[in-house]
Amino acid sequence: MSAIGNAFKLIELVVANQAEGLNFTDILNDSGLPRSSAHRLLKELCALNVLTFDPETKTYKGGFSLAALGAHVTSNFDIRQNSRSALKAMHDDLGYVVTLSICGEERGIYIDKIESQDFGIRLHSEVGKSFPLHCTAMGKVHLAYGDATLVDRVINTGLAAHTQQTITSPDVLKVELQQVREQGYAIDDEEISRGLTCIGAPILGLEGEVIAALSLTAPSHIYENGIPKQVIEARQAYAGQASLI
Repeated sequence: MSAIGNAFKLIELVVANQAEGLNFTDILNDSGLPRSSAHRLLKELCALNVLTFDPETKTYKGGFSLAALGAHVTSNFDIRQNSRSALKAMHDDLGYVVTLSICGEERGIYIDKIESQDFGIRLHSEVGKSFPLHCTAMGKVHLAYGDATLVDRVINTGLAAHTQQTITSPDVLKVELQQVREQGYAIDDEEISRGLTCIGAPILGLEGEVIAALSLTAPSHIYENGIPKQVIEARQAYAGQASLI
């Protein structure tokens, strides 16, 4: 690995232990770098204020320059642009329709979409349009990983039925959201549109929080024998590619 690669390895190790800091011995053990190389790189990173060294605790932590760079990147972060390559790869791999969303006050908002020319079923998932959270795959992702007040607001506005499959019971919805958290993905099986099945997954930010969701939409008859494990795993992988961690 190059010197730049080794420097980033050290930065990642130290920042992962930012709360208490990391001492030189632990850095050597975790990085696997030669003692002389690690010492030289740490000295240079401290000189640049990317890392700091506390002589009392003898630990390294992330420095101001690193924090300033991170703040600048996150303040100008474009979820749609960052996720586009993962969405494109997912569409090329799995086909059908791939969408990306963020969560508003009580509804989701489509912010990107890739659709096959020959999909054959017209979707109402235009970019900029909002959608209900309780009966869509991406919506369930936003609810499952959002705070309790969001779930309460959605329930209090009423769980409108869009098809016979729509969940309209608050208790049933809460059980479903728990399942989403446990398995890491959500499914909309004809709950908002007849003939369509969607699989949604979370896109994570730097702190592990959900900043967006992506989904794959396909005709329900494709999955009449169940959604193949490889499809779920592939969609999970592409969501991981779009995430920041």
